[in-house]
Amino acid sequence: MVRPQQVVIIGAGIGGLSCAALLLRRGHDVRVLEQAPALAEVGAGIQFSANSTRVLRTLGVLPALEAVSVTPIEYRFRLHSSGELLQTIPLGAVHAERHGAPYCLAHRADVHGILCAALRTLRTDVVSLDARAVSVSEDDSGAVVQCANGTRYRADLVIGADGIHSMLRKRNLGDTPAHFTENVAWRCMVPASRLPPGFKDPVVEVWAGPRRHVVIYPIRGGTWINFVGIVEDPGWRNESWTLKSSWQELYAEFADWHPGVRDIVAAVDRDQCYRWAMLDRPPAQGWSTGRTTLLGDAAHPTLPLLAQGANMAIEDGEILARALAEAGSVGEALQLYQQHRYQRTARVQTESAANVTLFHNDSDDELRRMFAARKMDRERASWLYNYDPLTADLHQP
Repeated sequence: MVRPQQVVIIGAGIGGLSCAALLLRRGHDVRVLEQAPALAEVGAGIQFSANSTRVLRTLGVLPALEAVSVTPIEYRFRLHSSGELLQTIPLGAVHAERHGAPYCLAHRADVHGILCAALRTLRTDVVSLDARAVSVSEDDSGAVVQCANGTRYRADLVIGADGIHSMLRKRNLGDTPAHFTENVAWRCMVPASRLPPGFKDPVVEVWAGPRRHVVIYPIRGGTWINFVGIVEDPGWRNESWTLKSSWQELYAEFADWHPGVRDIVAAVDRDQCYRWAMLDRPPAQGWSTGRTTLLGDAAHPTLPLLAQGANMAIEDGEILARALAEAGSVGEALQLYQQHRYQRTARVQTESAANVTLFHNDSDDELRRMFAARKMDRERASWLYNYDPLTADLHQP
């Protein structure tokens, strides 16, 4: 067992904060470095399934999450033109009973706030703001993080939880550019009060169609509806999550779709449409060195087509904390962590990317055929939701 360590985590997103809480609870001395001047998250929906809510329950934050989220009763996959139901996946009570923990639909900022509050109960000064990490050096005894503001932090272990453009990933894996998928994501939120009653159903709806698809679900107790539209658009390359774009362009993308989609687009505030280019990287090993490792999108950037990006990051944090408890040294723990996590996260990356092919098709008949051939309920249950980070054998991939 590795004695309690001094740990620096680069990045105060959901993955970095949850990892910090998991390590603090096990006695480690943790510092989180955040480049922003204030802790905040963008206004977007996020989905948590049992494979991560198990971990959130051990952190004691699940009741707070459930209080501000929606428990959906099912996934519904629909045809863009007619609204025809192509397939369902049961969630709600069925998901909780099968997998031992709930499925939650939440606002990303609410989750971020809950994790920040949980950290403050463990230690008040965990997060350092305006601390952009620019380099990491290491030797046999530890690592040093250099920040742009001149501050240096020495630690036994440095974790890069700083996203797809991670500085630490570049150091550990080389400077390979992220790949533009030629898909862009539109993101909007709409007050449920503006929409017909059907939009208040506690479900996740995925509408499949020609070269694009839509995901719609309620958050914040059903008072808001989250809308994401994934559109093939090789000409748009801006990847900022906070760049506003044209409502007219958004409406034009879905003008000939079913009213179930058009109505929500029509209800969007004209100045609250966001669009960003979707980037990814192929699965890669080599996350870890003797004193550093990667977590979440820094290690395995995942497209948002399987709703598992944040779930994978939370799993990572639990497995890394357990590896430190089971291994004989930091270096051994980091290799154990990566060896256990690689195959699972690579599969999530691959299947997320493959959903573009499933959801985007010009032929209604082909969409019907593909969905009929996929038994997504059984597929996801068998390997995705059933995984338990709290009990998984770390010596098995």
